[in-house]
Formats: sequence, structure tokens, C-alpha cells
Amino acid sequence: MKNRQGNIIQFYDKENVDKQSLPNIVVSSSESQQRIQQLQTFVDDVMVKGVDYGLIDGFSKPTLLKPGAEKLCDVFGFSKTADVVNRIEDWEKGIFAYEVKMTLIRKDNKIIEAEGLGSCNSKEASFRQQDAYSIVNTILKMAKKRALIDAVLSATRSSGIFTQDIEDFPKRQTSNQHADKVTKAQLQMIFNIIDEMNLPTDVAKEIMQISFNVDRSKDLTKSQASDFIQDLLALKEVRS
Repeated sequence: MKNRQGNIIQFYDKENVDKQSLPNIVVSSSESQQRIQQLQTFVDDVMVKGVDYGLIDGFSKPTLLKPGAEKLCDVFGFSKTADVVNRIEDWEKGIFAYEVKMTLIRKDNKIIEAEGLGSCNSKEASFRQQDAYSIVNTILKMAKKRALIDAVLSATRSSGIFTQDIEDFPKRQTSNQHADKVTKAQLQMIFNIIDEMNLPTDVAKEIMQISFNVDRSKDLTKSQASDFIQDLLALKEVRS
């Protein structure tokens, strides 16, 4: 049909166009559920609690650790490439910060599957009490680890099983003040990690003072203890 100026007017079915513009679901719900179940089975059968992932008392979802992320990369067939995209290296003030991009590439077709970002700096609570000049490489390694886990969670669609940061854990709220105190199991885990790291007691105490304004571990709350354990695990991992 033409209008008065002679231009061709095309009519269309809006409902039909809207339907055509929607993306198709390439994976059925049953297949998607099967993949999730296969991933969960791999986690249960192959991955090791305390090595590949950490389950912190007081939180319902475990955090993925570097060895676990590397296992998932292997089983999914991903190669890894890390690039430092931002850095601060102030040798006069002793301030160091790195932001790393981790790229996961499928080995079978060389297609980029996911990218993750991770950052770390010498002003974080876990590092403030240490000599910044002696932990530059540790800070860079931590940024790389965080970028790796970020990329793996995205590429494997495993964020429903794991989380990366302690802030992502859904905390269990309790109204009982006594129940909110640190548990014996948490205290024992704190002592075990400190012993395994050969971390001086005064250093561990300084971390608690800076992060939680607490002098003794038994004065921590349940939530604070979980945060402290997570910090110690992260520090242990980058020092290994």
C-alpha cells in the first residue's frame, strides 16, 4: 500500500514480530536440570571440603577456593589467561593494588567462555599489619585468584552452589544473644588455621583488632568468627 506521497507503507503483525524477536531457549528445562545435577554430583564425589571449598559455620552456602576452581576448569575443559588491567605500585608510600582480568577459553573450539575480574590491595584488613613491600606478589596472587573464581562461577553456572566472597553468604539471623556468640567449633578452626600457618599470635590478634575491634577470639560473635575464618583461609591460600 502507498500513502499520499507515494511511499510504500508496510504493515506487520506486532504480536508476531515480538515473538520472533525473542531468543529461543536452546537448552530444555530437563537438560538444564540434568547439567546442574551433574555439577552437584561432581562437587559431592570429587571436590574436597576444606581444600576445594570452605563451609563456614553460620552461613548456608560454601565459598569456592582456588583448588576447586582449578578442578572445575579442568573438568569443563577451560584454559586460563590472566591480564593485569589496573595496578598501583607506590614504593614510597608502600601502597600496592592490582586488578586482574581472568579469561577462560574452551580448549575444544578456542571460544572465550567467560571473563572474571578480581582485585586486591595492601590496605585490606588481612594485609595491613604486614610489611607491604614483602607481600607485593601475594597481593597480586590474591587478585588473580579472585578473578579466577569469578570467571569459573560464571562459566560453570555454579553460583547456585558456591559463592566467592563472604559478603555473598546468606547469614542466619538469630534472636538469642548467647547463640550469636562464637562457637567452640569456630574457635577450634581459628586455632587450627593459625597453627597450620605458623602465624604469630600477636599478628592474629592484630587482625581481629583491626577488623572487629576485638582483643580475644572468644569475644567474637558468630558472624565475626566466620568472617575471621574466611580471612585466615584466604591468607593461608595465597601464602601456600
